[in-house]
Amino acid sequence: MCRNIRTLYNFEPPASQDEIRASALQFVRKLSGFNTPSKANEAAFERAVDQVSEAARILIDSLITVVPPKNREAERAKAAALSVKRFGPR
Repeated sequence: MCRNIRTLYNFEPPASQDEIRASALQFVRKLSGFNTPSKANEAAFERAVDQVSEAARILIDSLITVVPPKNREAERAKAAALSVKRFGPR
């Protein structure tokens, strides 16, 4: 799985449409092998990003949990600490 695709479910505040689209774009890039599609493939690429974004939004809106939402800032801090541990200070 692409490292740039992040978990978007069960966060406070909820994932924005921009975050969902960015994940969809990374997913379609990974599947297609294109970072930027050619003019001939641009329409199909954008359509795929739109469809994946819609499917992701439907999924996120449909999921049910009893666990309280995670705090985005606390999760970022944990990820930063793990990165420093893994790669050293930058």
